[in-house]
Amino acid sequence: MSDRVRAKKSMGQHFLTHAPTAERIVEALDGGTSGIVLEIGPGMGVLTRGLLERFGERLWAVELDRESVGYLHDHYPDLTPRIISSDFLKLDLSIATPGQVAVIGNFPYNISSQILFRVLEYREQVFEVVGMFQREVARRIASGPGSKEYGILSVLMGAFYDSQYLFTVNEEMFRPPPKVKSGVVRFTRKDDISLPCRPETLYKVVKMAFNQRRKTLRNALSALWCPELEATGFGGQRAEQLGVGEFLEMAVVVETVRL
Repeated sequence: MSDRVRAKKSMGQHFLTHAPTAERIVEALDGGTSGIVLEIGPGMGVLTRGLLERFGERLWAVELDRESVGYLHDHYPDLTPRIISSDFLKLDLSIATPGQVAVIGNFPYNISSQILFRVLEYREQVFEVVGMFQREVARRIASGPGSKEYGILSVLMGAFYDSQYLFTVNEEMFRPPPKVKSGVVRFTRKDDISLPCRPETLYKVVKMAFNQRRKTLRNALSALWCPELEATGFGGQRAEQLGVGEFLEMAVVVETVRL
C-alpha cells in the first residue's frame, strides 16, 4: 500500500496535513468517559493517531474510500477490527455502534450538512460532535438569530445541541488545498432534548420559513397560517429574527391547530 492516498474530488477529499491543527481538533473533543468515539472519514489518519492515543479501543472509524481503508489497515492495525467500510449517511448507528457516541471528523464539504442531519436523526445516541466544515457553513450553523448566516441547521441543531465555533483553519493546511477556509465547530447535546412538539413539525415550520427567508413569516408560512399563529405576534418578522424557542412556539401551534 502507498504511503499516500490520492485525494478524490468526487468525494470532496482535502486531507488535513498540519499536525498542530489536528491536535487542536482532537483536544476539542471531550468524548465522555464511556461509549464510542466515531471518526468520520479518517482518510490518511491525521486525526486518528491522536484519537487512538486518547481513546484507545473506544475509537471506531467509518470510511467509504477503499484506498483510505487499505491505508488505515496498514498504518493503524490496532484500529482494523473497528473500521467500518461504509457510507456514514447510510449507516444505522443503532446497529453499527450501539450506545452513546461522540462523533469527530474533517467532514467532506459536499456532505457536511447531510452529516449533521444524520446526527439529528440519532440525537439520542450522539452526545457530542466536533467537526471541520467550510468556514461559511461552520459560521452559519453556529450562528444565532439576527444574523444573515442564521439558517435551518442553526435552528435544528440548536434545538438539541449547544454549538461553539472554535477556530478557523487556513487553506494551506490541507492537501490538496481547498479554495476556501475551514472552520471547526463543537456541538454538545443539551441535558434535555425533549420537545413540546413532534420533531417533524418543527422541521417543517423551520424549512418553510427559511426557504423564503426574505418574506415575513406570515407569507413564508402562508400554507400553514391561521389566527392562532397570528396571535403569536411573529407574523411580521422574518425567519432569521426568531430563536429556537419562538420556532418551537409556532410548531406547537401548527401541530395543535393544523395537523
